Amino acid sequence: MFASPAYASTGAAAGSGALIAQFLPLVLIFVAFWFLLIRPQTKRAKQHRDMLAAVKKNDVAVTSGGLIGKVTKVDENEVEVEIAPNVRVRVIKSMLSDIRPHGTKPAND
Repeated sequence: MFASPAYASTGAAAGSGALIAQFLPLVLIFVAFWFLLIRPQTKRAKQHRDMLAAVKKNDVAVTSGGLIGKVTKVDENEVEVEIAPNVRVRVIKSMLSDIRPHGTKPAND
């Protein structure tokens, strides 16, 4: 039925150079992902964590929902923000997207 017999390869004929050539593209893709995606994201997360740790009373806070107000009270996990005279809201600290220290002006974009 079959014209020629099939023989299995022992692997010794392939050599270690072929093995490296197979894994090299995967290693290069991982390195590219590391420098283009993973490393910048961890850097941004660290900056955000440091910003949240430095928030204090009288800073201007911008929430992820777009509310802008003055910080009146800081707890471990929450911040009280005054968004209008005598109108205060409690915001979870991790939901703050920007903190402007007291006395600084916002950047004009």
